[in-house]
Amino acid sequence: METNLTYSQAFNELEIITTEIENASVGIEELSEKVKRASWLLEYCRNILLKTETEVAKALDESPQEKTTE
Repeated sequence: METNLTYSQAFNELEIITTEIENASVGIEELSEKVKRASWLLEYCRNILLKTETEVAKALDESPQEKTTE
């Protein structure tokens, strides 16, 4: 599957698929493929979020600590 998607693109596609399934606008023939794609997109977005969370935590750990004076 694609790996050059941005988080926003993947999330938007996931929203479209979800709406299609909820509105029953997906035929039974393509339902399996839509569910597989949605599952892949969900995992893709989750991985991006986890990577970002790790990077932010690392950046915060590396930032100089403010000294407080009492």
